[in-house]
Amino acid sequence: MTKSGPQTRALIVGGGIGGLATALALARNGMSVTVLERSAFADETGAGIQLGPNATRALAELGVLDAIEAVAFRPDVLRLFDGLSGASLASVPLGRIAEQRYGAPYLTLHRADLHASLLAACRADGRIELRNGFDVTEAETLAKPVIVRGADGTQVEGSNLVAADGLWSRLRQRVAPDADLRFSGATAWRALLPRGEVPAPFDAPEVGLWLGPRAHLVHYPVRGGRDLNIVAVVEGGNAKQGWSRRAEPDVLLPSFDRWAKPAKALLEMVKTWRCWSLFRLKPLPSWTEGRMALLGDAAHPVLPYLAQGAALAIEDAVTLAASLKACGGDALVAFPRYQSLRVDRAARVQAQAARFGRLYHLRGPAAFARNFLLGRRRPESLLRSFDWLYGDANR
Repeated sequence: MTKSGPQTRALIVGGGIGGLATALALARNGMSVTVLERSAFADETGAGIQLGPNATRALAELGVLDAIEAVAFRPDVLRLFDGLSGASLASVPLGRIAEQRYGAPYLTLHRADLHASLLAACRADGRIELRNGFDVTEAETLAKPVIVRGADGTQVEGSNLVAADGLWSRLRQRVAPDADLRFSGATAWRALLPRGEVPAPFDAPEVGLWLGPRAHLVHYPVRGGRDLNIVAVVEGGNAKQGWSRRAEPDVLLPSFDRWAKPAKALLEMVKTWRCWSLFRLKPLPSWTEGRMALLGDAAHPVLPYLAQGAALAIEDAVTLAASLKACGGDALVAFPRYQSLRVDRAARVQAQAARFGRLYHLRGPAAFARNFLLGRRRPESLLRSFDWLYGDANR
């Protein structure tokens, strides 16, 4: 491992996707990095994830896209269905067409595979130190060096601090003490099934999105196509922390009683579900305090309806590292610059994700109008409507 003193070492709290991507981005710019993670770097399990071209383009910049593609799947299309009738409403081309348009692929994969690829890249980089079992309780960020203390009294010093500690960030309270996470009124349920055992149309090499009253269903291949990831989002539930609570099918299935038989049959195949409550947070007035900056869900949690939570964190990582490099490593200048480059983008994604969630869950005449308008859109036109998201955004 490269030797460095606290004056030239970046500290990152959180070893999830955002934290590891930031470590790689900083290391590629020549910085030494210490990642402080409460767990054993083994939390990113159990769920699928979609990576749009904006995310995979950033991963290519970090030098890890090839490794991630090896465990991912390339869907051909995003196909939209009406949940009640089962009718196909519209399609958005992905695959080769999206890659040619945006210069990077659209991938689906298991979240654990993405995390493992980033972790392996960090372990292979001598400038990155990974410290597990470090439960951060306190940080001093206004003076130099910054100081982070753990629950066991351990103290670590560095030149700057990145708080990538997720939705329930402890360090966010230092930057935005009035930040108030609010339950969105919806709960997400997830499961995996062997893809060879599911019937059509769920065995197709595509992302499926089924729209229904107060609920929607998403499915796509993961693990290189071996498994099918299933996510059902239903309005209702309770404001509980955690994203991997065990849940029984008889709690979920009544929300889909009126749905088309194929969708109901898929949901009935699942014996065990995991669920998590969805929370939202108004845009923060600031992401920085002294030599500390928030990143990813700690700064701007986003509802899952655009599949952009991880993508925004990866974009953040690239921008933050570039800002530090441009400012000669001076966090007092670089971190406000990073925020200024990212804040509008993050707020737009947050707002659009919430809007899409409302559109997915429309009922009655409003749902009929939505379906009618979708049916009139050409596939290429629908893809172009995502240029603002998948294009080369100002990161």
